[in-house]
Amino acid sequence: MATFDIFRPAAATPGLFANLLGQIVAWNDRRVTRKLLDQLTDRELEDIGLTRGDLESPVLRRRG
Repeated sequence: MATFDIFRPAAATPGLFANLLGQIVAWNDRRVTRKLLDQLTDRELEDIGLTRGDLESPVLRRRG
């Protein structure tokens, strides 16, 4: 059975729609990452080399 990942834009899809979809996917990936990292304890963050302050990084908070 074949599956299709509707949450990832097809590489061959040109145009404005593909660009918009790509931006939405990137925004959602950052949102999910922030949510997961926010759930970690300070000790767990330290284990992966991060601090609470790092979670405010522009890379994770970028809106566009």
